[in-house]
Amino acid sequence: MSLNASMQAGVSGLAANATALSAISNNIANVNTTAYKRVRTDFSAIVTSATQQRSYNAGGVNAATRHVISNISGLSRTNSDLDLGIDGQGFFVTTQSPTATANDLHLFTRDGSFTTDENGFLKNAAGLYLQGWPVNELGAVNTSSSDFNQLAPIKISDIGGTAEASSAARLSANLNAAQAVSTGGAAYAAAVTATPPTAPLPMSKYNINTPNTLATTKPDVEITIPVADSLGGERNLTMSLVKIGANQWAYEIWSPDIVNGSGTPAGAAWGSDTTSGNGQVASGILMFDENTAKLDPANSTMIVGGTTYTGATFGNAELVIGAWDAGAGVRWGSDTGVAGQDIHIDFNSLGTGFTQYNASSVTHKVTSNGTAFGILDEITISETGMVTAIFTNGSTRDIAQVALATFVNADGLVPVSGNAYRVSTTSGPYVLKVPGDSGSGLLSVATLEASAVDLSQEFTGLITTQRAYSASSKIITTADEMLQELLNIKR
Repeated sequence: MSLNASMQAGVSGLAANATALSAISNNIANVNTTAYKRVRTDFSAIVTSATQQRSYNAGGVNAATRHVISNISGLSRTNSDLDLGIDGQGFFVTTQSPTATANDLHLFTRDGSFTTDENGFLKNAAGLYLQGWPVNELGAVNTSSSDFNQLAPIKISDIGGTAEASSAARLSANLNAAQAVSTGGAAYAAAVTATPPTAPLPMSKYNINTPNTLATTKPDVEITIPVADSLGGERNLTMSLVKIGANQWAYEIWSPDIVNGSGTPAGAAWGSDTTSGNGQVASGILMFDENTAKLDPANSTMIVGGTTYTGATFGNAELVIGAWDAGAGVRWGSDTGVAGQDIHIDFNSLGTGFTQYNASSVTHKVTSNGTAFGILDEITISETGMVTAIFTNGSTRDIAQVALATFVNADGLVPVSGNAYRVSTTSGPYVLKVPGDSGSGLLSVATLEASAVDLSQEFTGLITTQRAYSASSKIITTADEMLQELLNIKR
């Protein structure tokens, strides 16, 4: 009977609009939820077949809700560098536990409100732990588009301090052309140029009480070269120079901290003398072109461990110290755990390099790489998702690469508690990507994605839903009154 069908249509209207009211209520409640995707209610008519040509039975209405997950909201600035917004497509990959394995449930979210837990793992406001690809000991990242086994929770605390041993130094200085040849310069030059070179006591052993003798030649110029050892200790090499002739300067590189391979103070770098304890690692003669007053590497000489290098060997004006010690590099004292190291000293790459003008001897610039020991200072995350530790000594270390997941149909994901989603047959499989790669969005640091709820739209929907619900209730009361009139016919 059509009156009964009308009542049933009214009932379906009440149910459909109650569903719409529930969706609107949830949207309004989540107006401040990070990256919340609003729930949309779609109505569809239910049609029943008529038993007679001129009769009609109301079928009513059906309501279906869905999250509009693919819609991207704007990013809002925050004051935490661990907050991450996704500027484009993609979802963070998360787990419910920092110890989860590849076989445990992985959830996907755009809520990047990350902080550290008590163990230093990154988790968001819903307690979901951020996953990424770890950086291995070689600084490389092994990514995979589909293998959860390659992912691990990102941990940013308990990162040990770091130190980097110096491996190179660059020098730039002027040696005064007007400097008189040292009193001991001639004898010194004879010792240097002998075949094989003899072993005078070096400039590092200069004794002010017996000046200007071969054994105690006073340096005309000294340049300090700061370097760092393998444990981050701060060390100094000294380059002592003495003028031995026109356009010729002898040099020695030494340090009182240096020992030889047997653990005793290193000997002179001359000939086979490795027992005199002078801490030398290199020596030689620098030659200057009389026309340009610049260092002439092709005619300069270096002596390392008793081996003489000239001409083309020294043509790049780069001295490698350390090979003298049986390949173990420069050895610092007898400190336990300090490794040997080779140090490349470059005389010619800082613009002026070494010059010999008629001006005061002066050191223009000395630079060296390597860093002293430093502790963790801050964590940064790049727009491509690289998590980097910065230490107080200025060194950096990459820790992990944030992974983003994309889907063919993001609207097909199944919502779960915690403002997250899981894979379904409708969404299609996930594809793991580096942020900014192949259509995935870049990360925006210190921002969060806003809720997709528009209050003006929701309140308008609230009004129309209320009126539709009231109208559906009128259908029921009207049909009831008509049935009552039918029953009164019997009277």
